[in-house]
Amino acid sequence: MCNLYRMTKNATEVAAWFDAVEGAGGANFGAEVYPGYPGLVVAEGQVRTMTWGFPLVLTGKQGQKLKPKPVNNARTDKLSTFFWRHSFEERRCLIPLTGWAEAQGAKGRMTRTWLSLPDTALFAAAGVWRPSDEWGACYSMVMTDSAGSAAEGVHSRMPVLLALQDYSAWVGGTPEEALSLCRPWQGDITIDRTQQPWARGASEQPGLL
Repeated sequence: MCNLYRMTKNATEVAAWFDAVEGAGGANFGAEVYPGYPGLVVAEGQVRTMTWGFPLVLTGKQGQKLKPKPVNNARTDKLSTFFWRHSFEERRCLIPLTGWAEAQGAKGRMTRTWLSLPDTALFAAAGVWRPSDEWGACYSMVMTDSAGSAAEGVHSRMPVLLALQDYSAWVGGTPEEALSLCRPWQGDITIDRTQQPWARGASEQPGLL
């Protein structure tokens, strides 16, 4: 599961990398992206700022509506369910990133382990997006099983990473073609185990549906 990722390129660099149009109005996002906060996506040929996470509206014990929680990860095997189906079929996007983090260590002392692709300045994870009443346009990252070094003592799940030649099939192909891309990454992955406290981002629940 991914509750934190890094995106250190600006909107102009992302637009050039993905051969997209830079959206109007600028881009307000942090270099570290957390659930419920804005991040960049490439959708419908444009670089856009959206909120990371589909809003899940919860109800309290007295029937009152609570603050929505961001569902920022979509399981590959759940893409055909009601919560995700229409977005997966109609609104797939690319999520630019330079690395993602997983929490490791004892509870209360967890640190960040960063994962990235070697010798790659920028890459893309598979995403879905939709408009929402709560946060405007929002997106979620598609997750699959980990493989190789990412599965060895880091986490059992990882983002669906897309090779350059698969970008067009993800955003514009049939649902069947897109689903065939939801597989573990088979290439090399760089793992950087740090002493940075995990801190914010770890408590965002629910993060995965």
